[in-house]
Amino acid sequence: MDIGALGTRKPGARKLQILQMLATMLEDPKGEKVTTAALAARLDVSEAALYRHFASKAQMFEGLIEFIETTIFGLINKISTEEPSGSKQVRAMVSMLLDFAQTNRGMTRVLIGDALVNENERLQERMNQLFERVEASIRQGFRVAVTENELPDTFDAGARAVLVVAFVLGRWHRFAKSGFRKSPTEGLDAQIPALMS
Repeated sequence: MDIGALGTRKPGARKLQILQMLATMLEDPKGEKVTTAALAARLDVSEAALYRHFASKAQMFEGLIEFIETTIFGLINKISTEEPSGSKQVRAMVSMLLDFAQTNRGMTRVLIGDALVNENERLQERMNQLFERVEASIRQGFRVAVTENELPDTFDAGARAVLVVAFVLGRWHRFAKSGFRKSPTEGLDAQIPALMS
């Protein structure tokens, strides 16, 4: 899913337009800091017009983070509800997280914290909470797999969930640092079994 799919004809259309442009600007492979002046120029509005919709640049980033949270956890809940196999839940979550980055390149820079450097520290704290929730969801998937005898009783679901989240973060970093050239899903079919065993 991509932020453009939210549409621009509903109430708050200008806010969405601002967030869409911010996300687009974050797709720049050079990874330069996005300023409100540059954002306003791209939208052909004044900086004051931006501040009529958002109290601060941090609030704009919070809008992007809210989109990320809503999308990712909506999909995680769908996976957990519809897939009875714990192992398949984890595989689907990893695949979804990497696909999300590939579809939303600008959001990848938010996910890895690049876009949040020198911004309000509460933004990075919110991203840290997102990672903890993702880790908890993956841990739960592994626990289901143990309960269903897909994995042995000795399997450490907590430690493996940490490893899986580190793998996902690493793929996101590689994708962003390559200027979005190296796909985060490249070689995934060969790598997933190593994460699961």
